[in-house]
Amino acid sequence: MPIWTLTPLVLPLRYTWKISRNASTTKTNLLVRLRHGAHEGLGEAAPNVRYGETPESLQAEFEQLQQAGLNQCATLPELEELLTAHPPAHALRFALESALVHLEARRVGQVVAEWLGVPTPAAAVPTAFTLPIMEPGAVAEFARRQQLGRFPLLKIKVNREGAMELLREVTRLFPGRALLIDGNEAWPDADSLRQSWEHIQQLPGLNVRLLEQPLPATCADDYRSIKGQLGCPVFADESVTDRADFADIAQQFEGVNMKLMKAGGYLNGLHILRETRAHGLQTMLGCMVETTLGISSALHVSALADVCDLDGFLIVQDEPFGLVREENGHLSLQ
Repeated sequence: MPIWTLTPLVLPLRYTWKISRNASTTKTNLLVRLRHGAHEGLGEAAPNVRYGETPESLQAEFEQLQQAGLNQCATLPELEELLTAHPPAHALRFALESALVHLEARRVGQVVAEWLGVPTPAAAVPTAFTLPIMEPGAVAEFARRQQLGRFPLLKIKVNREGAMELLREVTRLFPGRALLIDGNEAWPDADSLRQSWEHIQQLPGLNVRLLEQPLPATCADDYRSIKGQLGCPVFADESVTDRADFADIAQQFEGVNMKLMKAGGYLNGLHILRETRAHGLQTMLGCMVETTLGISSALHVSALADVCDLDGFLIVQDEPFGLVREENGHLSLQ
């Protein structure tokens, strides 16, 4: 009989992680462990307050799933049937599904990408490194400590009030460096974004690879009104969670950031990537603050992405698994 367990992972962070919504110095994720016979599979859940997820709520959901028959689930169809009848939070669903997928791949002697039927990832996958929101005067020291020069892409978390000055300092230090700018829904509407963006575009040395979710997900009409007007691709993040109308998303955005924690599993994550591509949109792989367990899962499907932002494990002070190596801004599976 399979045995499913859930254990909290308290993860001190290397620095304060601040985005437009909140700030933290520690993160509590959850480790799902599945043992069945001689084999074991692990999965990670990274709760996201944006979607009402907390470690406590996920633990309660796990207990409810056990009562509903989780320990009878030994195959992916059995697990999918249970999770359809008793839907958990996206992050917990991903942790459960990935633990079983990892066990099954190990049992038949396949790498995860092969078991999922997707192309094998590159030996070294370039990743962005993310700067949290900070005072502009702190950027130079942060860049020195984190050795940001080695990353081919830099992602900048911004809010509406401080975006201009923070980006001015980043472009001063790294002129011409490709930037992913992430607003995390910081601007309230299209007009306020246009006003800010008009000034931001004038910064010398600015090279924007993409702008990620600057407006709330509820602002579909605003997104339609600005599509193609900002001089860079605009990518959906919070606008695409576990499901979406991709024909409508294609009217609002030029790309989609797929996070396995939001998608709720490998299977739906692959569906999102394929639907994104089928609708003529660019694909991006993102992450939450995760260990290398969660990041390695994303790397398994990274051959389907145009851009990868998979630096979440580099924020963790004492990363416990060592499943991913970073060298010169490129990631490889260990």
